[in-house]
Amino acid sequence: MLLRKCTKEEMTIARESSADGNPRPVVRCVDAYYEDCTFYVVTYGKSNKMLQIEQNAEVSVALSSEMFTAIGVGKNLGWVLEPQNTEIRKKLRSAFADWYDMANNENDENCCILAIYLTKGTLNINHWEKLYHLDFVKKTDMKDGGIF
Repeated sequence: MLLRKCTKEEMTIARESSADGNPRPVVRCVDAYYEDCTFYVVTYGKSNKMLQIEQNAEVSVALSSEMFTAIGVGKNLGWVLEPQNTEIRKKLRSAFADWYDMANNENDENCCILAIYLTKGTLNINHWEKLYHLDFVKKTDMKDGGIF
């Protein structure tokens, strides 16, 4: 898969529903770790981002440095210190070692891992020279204009 090389990246998450039910894009820049069609983000469980994802798990992501956009489903995996998060926590700590402890309070049970399970995306190579449309569920891609 074309994104397999990416292990850590600054990513933008866009939400398109407000608390009052009216559509409104909400964008956040976050640092994410990518593995097997999923982005992982350490965040605060009571943040607006997580409260909105709890109401509507559909999200969009964009990596400006890679000219990549995708849609997926966000899920709160719970407290970073929960036993089921041990392996991904190690990878997140390693990927963001320079600042991880400064930015995250793991003793707070609201310090959680957001998983964004990608479903479909587009990778734009060299400013439209080549497009790859990716289906992360079927793990397939189509070059140059195919539509899923």
